[in-house]
Amino acid sequence: MYQDKTLVCRDCQQEFIFSAGEQEFYATKGFQNEPLRCPACRAARRQNRGNAGRPRERYDITCAGCGQPAQVPFRPSQDRPVYCEECFQKIRK
Repeated sequence: MYQDKTLVCRDCQQEFIFSAGEQEFYATKGFQNEPLRCPACRAARRQNRGNAGRPRERYDITCAGCGQPAQVPFRPSQDRPVYCEECFQKIRK
């Protein structure tokens, strides 16, 4: 029923194969459009989605375990202890 198709990526202009298996998968998910990007460009786009190329914000803390200053990738709440990466790994084990 499905046959491999050669498509051109809208980002890098390289040809790529939209395989019969991928077409079947798209159909089972209800997707009606063919992919516009090659697998490499799709992966790069997924990786950058959400942060729009910006580095993730980090917050300064004082570790509840060792008392040293550190940074964490989340906004700490006032009612819970926050640990540096090293102390967190020790507690986790």
